[in-house]
Amino acid sequence: MNHLFGIMFSPRAAWESIRDQEDSVMKTYVKFIIPISLLPAFAWYFGSVEVGWQVGDRVIRLTSDSAMQIMILFYLAMLVGTGGLGFMVHWMSETYEANTSTPDKGVRIAAYTLTPMFICGAIGFYPMLWLDMILGCIASAYAVYLLYIGVPIVMRIPEERGFLFASAMVAVGLVGCAALLAATVILWEMGAMPVFTD
Repeated sequence: MNHLFGIMFSPRAAWESIRDQEDSVMKTYVKFIIPISLLPAFAWYFGSVEVGWQVGDRVIRLTSDSAMQIMILFYLAMLVGTGGLGFMVHWMSETYEANTSTPDKGVRIAAYTLTPMFICGAIGFYPMLWLDMILGCIASAYAVYLLYIGVPIVMRIPEERGFLFASAMVAVGLVGCAALLAATVILWEMGAMPVFTD
């Protein structure tokens, strides 16, 4: 969590510090990914059960059981997705001549790149569709920016090669998002669909 504010407000210095740390995948999960992923999951649980969405003159809320089931799956998806992206960074590192012997750096790149998305998840405490969309787009754009400046620094490769590497990772991230959408449809069919109070 020491890099949380640095990655948001002074990203180049934060990436250099992240590059020099020797945290394992498990340590990165315990120290950063597991706790920061709780923020959006808890926020959206609270917002969907207690506050709800305003649609016209109606307020739509989820039942607490339905919201709990969905938010647990949401939490697990964040944990698995972050790790999956990190392992893809490691797997592709040889292609861009940024060999790493372990996936540690890849998982750290994925985790800290996604920091704006995790923080943006706090908007779930008060769900408002138009605001959620605007802030989500801003967080996504900043995450892509962090990826483009972070990959060359952490992997110690030239910026031109880092640009290509980061572009490939953006493509992998988009494929991962599509896979999550497909998984959501399958899980809804298996019974994990939202149940509304009214």
